[in-house]
Amino acid sequence: MKRTTFISALSGLITLPSLSFARIGHLVDRVTKGFKVSAGEGRKHGHLKLKGVNQNMLDVKISGSDTNGDLAIFEQTSLSKGRGTPLHVHPSKDEIFYVIEGSYLFKVGEDKYTLTVGDSIFLPRQVPHAWTQVSDKGKMLVVLQPAGKLENFFVNVASLDHEPSADEITKEFAKNEMKVVGPPLPLE
Repeated sequence: MKRTTFISALSGLITLPSLSFARIGHLVDRVTKGFKVSAGEGRKHGHLKLKGVNQNMLDVKISGSDTNGDLAIFEQTSLSKGRGTPLHVHPSKDEIFYVIEGSYLFKVGEDKYTLTVGDSIFLPRQVPHAWTQVSDKGKMLVVLQPAGKLENFFVNVASLDHEPSADEITKEFAKNEMKVVGPPLPLE
């Protein structure tokens, strides 16, 4: 065996334990016991009353901290007819919405969809999207994969002592791995 081949093979073998331990470290950070989150409750943060984008209530059902950032699930009670998100992009996160109550208008890329009870929609990463509440009241389950920093966004806007401006919301989006690329979606 040539000396350079031997050294390359030896280097590869030396790194294997560190790669294995890195993966084990990833698993150690995860919750290792199942848990229940009751109806009307949030696992973390209590009920978050959002400001700025809408006045909705948000409950964190599965936190990104439960899954080491692999997944997050939120339940949003919608109280802001005619309001929703600005057109925005998640560069590295996919979203799924499932409507539990009420109706919503979504824009994904150039396509628009009306969702009602039992409907779901997939919003792929890197595709601009927005939604607006159509009904007087509504409720959606929101799944984010990987979790990213959307939970931080919700906690931050809920903790504000004032109604944030559009500029403040844009900055908060940017701090939490999202980019505003257009105005909110109006009801048609």
